Amino acid sequence: MALILFAVLLGLAAVLLVSGLVGERQRRVRVHQRLLGQELAGHLADDRWQGLVRRLGGSRLAQRYLSLDGETQRLLNRIGWRRSSRRTLFLACQIGAPLAMVGLALLGQSLLEEPPSPSWLVPFLAAGCGLLLPKRVLAIVALRRQHALQQELSVFIPMVRILFEAGLTVEQALRVLSQDGRGLMPVLTAELQGLLQHVDSGLELGEELGKLARLLEVDELTDSFTILEQLVRQGGGAMASLLALKKLLDDRRLTRMQEYISKLSAKMAVVMMSLLFPALLIVLAGPGLVAISRAMGGMGGMR
Repeated sequence: MALILFAVLLGLAAVLLVSGLVGERQRRVRVHQRLLGQELAGHLADDRWQGLVRRLGGSRLAQRYLSLDGETQRLLNRIGWRRSSRRTLFLACQIGAPLAMVGLALLGQSLLEEPPSPSWLVPFLAAGCGLLLPKRVLAIVALRRQHALQQELSVFIPMVRILFEAGLTVEQALRVLSQDGRGLMPVLTAELQGLLQHVDSGLELGEELGKLARLLEVDELTDSFTILEQLVRQGGGAMASLLALKKLLDDRRLTRMQEYISKLSAKMAVVMMSLLFPALLIVLAGPGLVAISRAMGGMGGMR
């Protein structure tokens, strides 16, 4: 066991040493290139690395995995990981997580004095947890991002109405919000920047709005982008629709807050009953129980 632990620690130290030497060499090369004015070579190396990552993400294996697992692809679209490099990173996590969990399980078994009798059971369970963990984390991140988009829409719709009243078109309003609304709407502005990049490349704004709404799968955002798409195609008549949508979103938000408060009050009632009732019972019934015990003790002494 001591030898296994020593080998693991030695391997980790070797990995850290090699990574430190490689990082130091890369820093020296970059400094040398900057001093000689050869930044182009560094950019070319970075471009080659990014191109390799894109090719791996766009390979048949990655596409086949994503086509077989449609839920993972939808979750990646919801969090904004639509490029090949990001999908390659998730695939690496999907492959590396089981290996890391199995390694930790084997290390833990080696440290125990009496490992479990079926030695394969713990690594098998660790591998299963490693396979399920990245997808569960991805689902949690996607759900939080959808909630963030729902919260940001309450700011997005009034700002769009103000810009429309100022005489801006849909594309101009979206560009202003993507540039100046990062502090208020960080998630939505990031999506709008990607949408406007597609528009700059020659794609149609209305189609991109509908496509982005289908990828994000947020009901409120789908309604908002549908109104904006109609405004792009028809050229007017969307102010009343935006106002009605704003009132509907406010009503939904109020309903969700009321549901949350009602659930919270029920939870607090359970906490109060479990913590306050025993103390109240001791205070109220304690003197009576003490008197009864003394009376029973006195009767025993008389006998």
